Amino acid sequence: MTIRELAYAAQQHLQVNTRGIFKRAHVYELLAACFGFNSYAAFGVDTVFMQLRQNDTPVPPQRALITRRCIELGFQPDKAVLIPAVLESFLAQRQIGVASMSSLIRCLRGEPPNQDDYLAGEANRLFSDDQDDLSDPADNVGFGQVLGSALEAAASKGHALAHYALALINAPDNEDDEADPGSAYWHAQGQQGRVLIGVEKEWAEAYEARLTRTEKHLRHLREAGRLGNQQALLDLADGFDDPSFFEQSRRDVDADPAVVAAIAERIGRSTDAKHWLTVAAERGDTDAMLQLIEKHDQDDLLRCWMWVYLSQLVGTDLAEDAYFAIHEDGSGYDDDVGGSAYVAGRDGVNLDRLSTEQDAAARLAAHEVFGQMQRHGA
Repeated sequence: MTIRELAYAAQQHLQVNTRGIFKRAHVYELLAACFGFNSYAAFGVDTVFMQLRQNDTPVPPQRALITRRCIELGFQPDKAVLIPAVLESFLAQRQIGVASMSSLIRCLRGEPPNQDDYLAGEANRLFSDDQDDLSDPADNVGFGQVLGSALEAAASKGHALAHYALALINAPDNEDDEADPGSAYWHAQGQQGRVLIGVEKEWAEAYEARLTRTEKHLRHLREAGRLGNQQALLDLADGFDDPSFFEQSRRDVDADPAVVAAIAERIGRSTDAKHWLTVAAERGDTDAMLQLIEKHDQDDLLRCWMWVYLSQLVGTDLAEDAYFAIHEDGSGYDDDVGGSAYVAGRDGVNLDRLSTEQDAAARLAAHEVFGQMQRHGA
């Protein structure tokens, strides 16, 4: 089911069960209200429709908000009081839910959910347990089709997160190629006109599907990067030997300089990496300061101490140990949850001492950079 088909079905359901006439645009607005959004535009910023799986728990529609939205859209009060229950029955019959694209991306990247993924009234938790079927090409009905259609619709409007989610969903699986080493051969034979039957045809078709999926992965990844998604740029730098990715990120005035530095590092441009780490550090990024101390400025003791003193001015002392407790999945430890705790963090930097004059110079330099940060609102 596509998103248009979903809206059409909701429109028909509303008209049959309320004996009223509904504009398609109003249906989108009411569907958004079901999940706590004041408008469909607000819904589309980071949220997509999906079809619930068998064990997923639906989120009850917000009836008060639906009623209020009905009044705002010009429905008569007698109709407005009927619509919430009718929409609730529609969503239950079709098993329709929602999730944020950001939580979907964290799930697809194998990252633990963050606190926002568990906000009351959100269906993001649907991705917290079993996400294997999200990227299963065989799951093209129900859950996968609705979600895929929603992401494609958002991507067509230039939504970087949607492109990146589609790139992750279509990421190639190297295990497939190892499992069927002859599939490329039989695909080539079919392309040359040979009539294939049986297992040879199956292998060729599977290989064609993987080629299509790989093309979609790269196309969406490139588009996400072009639209400024910084994680997509990092993935491109990791997976493809193409300096244009670095040039693209460098031209993007909104790009995080630390991300640009990471891209430069990954494609072997150490001088550029140092430059952009310095830009990030001078904006208060203590991780960038630490990288400069450990890798790029290690031979300049005065400059390393300048970064330490600057880190203290922005509220993080790099000279101090920084350890904290985490759960096994890497999320911050929560006493209410309990269970085994693990230690994460870093040692404080260990630098040789400076002379009195050099130490004063390092402190002065740190205060000068800090003053520039304050003047520029960093």
